[in-house]
Amino acid sequence: MKKEITIQSTSGLHASIASKLVQAASRYDVDIRLIYDDKVVDAKSILGLMSLAIPSGENVVLVADGDEADKVIEAIEKIIG
Repeated sequence: MKKEITIQSTSGLHASIASKLVQAASRYDVDIRLIYDDKVVDAKSILGLMSLAIPSGENVVLVADGDEADKVIEAIEKIIG
């Protein structure tokens, strides 16, 4: 499953939001990746997410594989969308 989401936080994808995203992603037995600016990181990796330095208003793509792909994308969308 693949979904494009716009980062809504005025501070972009900062540490607090990245931490919540990792916690949400880690609750599911799903392989989930976040793509931004041709870079792909594991959405369960706080260091990977922080390395992207995504500003507010930018679009990212979530790609999830597994039985609960739709659920993990929905949970992450609530956090960053």
